[in-house]
Formats: sequence, C-alpha cells, structure tokens
Amino acid sequence: MMLLIDAGNTRIKWALSSVDKAVTGGWLQQGAVGRADVATLLQAWSGLVVPAAGMQVCVSNVAGPALRDSLQAILQEAFGPRAIVEWFASTAERAGVRNGYRHPGQLGCDRFAAAIGARALFPDEELLVVTCGTATTIDVLSATGVFEGGMILPGFGTMATSLALNTAQLPRIDGAAPPEKVFADNTVDAIVSGCIAAQVGAIEHALAQRQLARPRARVRCLLSGGAGVLLAPYLRLGDTALEKVDNLVLLGLQTAMNHGR
Repeated sequence: MMLLIDAGNTRIKWALSSVDKAVTGGWLQQGAVGRADVATLLQAWSGLVVPAAGMQVCVSNVAGPALRDSLQAILQEAFGPRAIVEWFASTAERAGVRNGYRHPGQLGCDRFAAAIGARALFPDEELLVVTCGTATTIDVLSATGVFEGGMILPGFGTMATSLALNTAQLPRIDGAAPPEKVFADNTVDAIVSGCIAAQVGAIEHALAQRQLARPRARVRCLLSGGAGVLLAPYLRLGDTALEKVDNLVLLGLQTAMNHGR
C-alpha cells in the first residue's frame, strides 16, 4: 500500500494506491485540501488500514520547509513508526526518465514527478508536459526519456492576482468566467482575456519551438493542473494530440515508487 502526496503551493493532493507495476491512476482513496487546511489530513489518514510491512509514503513537496514539518508531524501522528516516508527529490535518473537539468537536483521535484508520470502514460513519445497551477510549467520530454528542460511562468491565477495587487485601479479576479469575446468591453473580462492569451501563447510557442527542433516527430501535449480546464478550449495545436491528465504528479510518484529508488 502506498500513500502518495503532492504538496503544492496552493493545494495538497493525495491518493492511496496499491503496489502495482501498472500505472492506472485507479486510486483506492484520494482527496485534496487547501494548504491552510493541512491539519485536516490527520482525520483522513488516521482511518487508513496500514499493512503489516508498514505504510509506504512518497511526498513531493514544493511548498517549503514549514509545510514539510507539518506533513511530517501529521504522518507521525497518523501512522507512527509504521510510516516509511520518502521525500521525493529530483535525481539524475529515475523510472526511465533522465534528468537533463544542468544541476539535476535543482529541478522542481513536482516537475520531475510529472515527467515520470507522463512517460509512464505515453512511453517512447515526444511529450510537451504542461502543468497549470500557481505557476505554469511547460517541459519537454524526448522519446528516449530525457527531460530536456522547460519554461516557467506565472500561472493564470497568479497573473490575474498580480494585476490586482500591483495596479491601483484594477479589480481582483476571483473565479471569473471566460470572456465571451477576445477584446473585452469591461475590465474584468479584459484581464481574464489577457491572462488566457498569455498562457495559451506560451504553450503554443513552446510547441512550435519543439516542432522546429524535431520536425519529423509527432509531439503529444499533456495538460494538467487546475487551470488546464479553462485553457484547453483556447489552445490551437494543429495536428498535435492534446491529452488532459489529472494528478500527473501523483502518477509519477506511483511510478517512481514501483521502480524503486
């Protein structure tokens, strides 16, 4: 039995998985809480049945040491010494993915996990792995399993919020619906339209650059993260297949655990 945890800057997602070589994403249990509600995870996890060999736990944490300490305390209280915890980190190679970062340990562990999950779902394919969260990351994974690098830009919500915080007369955007037209006739829709255009433009630009570098290869685009649903209808990727994938980091953690360290 494995408890997989994706601790991001905004939300903490988790899933309970059986030890299985196949990557299915068919979780036994799963959940998600806001970062501020981390303490509520104790109740959710205390009821889990712990195998005799102990509960294998794998955590991808990009939200800093304070959240790590909170999670460590909750795991200790929920499982005690029966928790066998791995704090997932980026390495030079794991689970069929080679890390092409200049300094492999500097790659965000969530991006490395997402790349592992992407390759497990679509082995031997050229992949553009896009995660739309607090930050939007656009990463390239070669057909031979090399993480070649990527782009990082503010996520959709971060872009919209930064305008509200740093511009005196612009409103804060909370849960605004997609605008009816590109050139909006009101300020809220204009902000949303501009942020969508920036996100979509970055993804399409990244795809175009990859296609220039690999003119004979078919590139598949994987779209994950909370804002992915908002952005997907606006993407114009030509013949490129677009796959919307939930919980790509958790899938990567599952794959990494099944392959060992």
